[in-house]
Amino acid sequence: MAEIIQKDGTWTFDGDTVRIVPGSDKGVGLLRQALGELAVPLEAVAGASYEPGRKSGRLRLRLRNGADPLLQLAGGRLKDGSDPYQLNVENDRTGVAEYFVDAVRNALLIEQISADPVGRYLLPGPSLPVSATAGDGTAEFDGEQIRLSWNWKTEDAKASGGPRTIAVGDVEGVDWLPPSGLENGHLRFTVARIQSSAPAKYDPHAVELWGFRKDPLMAVVGAAVVARLPHPYAGEAPAALTAPAGTAPAAAPADDPDALLRRLRELGELHRAGVLTDDEFSTAKQAVLKRL
Repeated sequence: MAEIIQKDGTWTFDGDTVRIVPGSDKGVGLLRQALGELAVPLEAVAGASYEPGRKSGRLRLRLRNGADPLLQLAGGRLKDGSDPYQLNVENDRTGVAEYFVDAVRNALLIEQISADPVGRYLLPGPSLPVSATAGDGTAEFDGEQIRLSWNWKTEDAKASGGPRTIAVGDVEGVDWLPPSGLENGHLRFTVARIQSSAPAKYDPHAVELWGFRKDPLMAVVGAAVVARLPHPYAGEAPAALTAPAGTAPAAAPADDPDALLRRLRELGELHRAGVLTDDEFSTAKQAVLKRL
């Protein structure tokens, strides 16, 4: 089993599942705290990487497109502190982070898991019930109904209609847009048979966001709803999902032998420096040798 423990969080991999537990460091965003522990099946993983830095490095887990309702909603707009699939790694644990990456990559290769999109969600989305208060309102979702209620900062034209309840079966789409610069953001629900082009501040099916600390929590509510809507790729069936039975995935490019030899030398140096234990060094060494 591969494991890395940092102030930013703890990641473990047992060959089948990557478990991600957020840490208590001040840099851990409210969104990650609200999600809590995540269990990511290997089938949902497209890849893993480690990026060294001057003060600290960053371990990244890349998921297959369409596997996670949160990433489907966010569309690449999660900030680093809110992204549950990034882990800040202290420089003295670089060897452990790279070993973790090797373990995930080797498992993907052995299981022949493609990085292509998927036609169903492989993660269940946030736990229910879920609620968040930010901007001009509160959004709540219990699995069947969304309830939007307003506060003293809500525009009178929107607040005058009172709280809004939306059946999940009437929702055709969810749009989460984080604030950027002078532009406000929103969590907006597109409802069947109701056409609206009003800005979020006037739209009774949207919460307007102003760029405050709790704004990312609205993405948690949005992701819980997205997880219960039809999958966006289910009807389109990406090519990878419709390949003839027995078709083998494309072969992974061969590793550079020189790079692998350099990696072996680096592991030896980390072991001599006491960064890697005997067991960690032995396992990492074997993983590299298998790729030569």
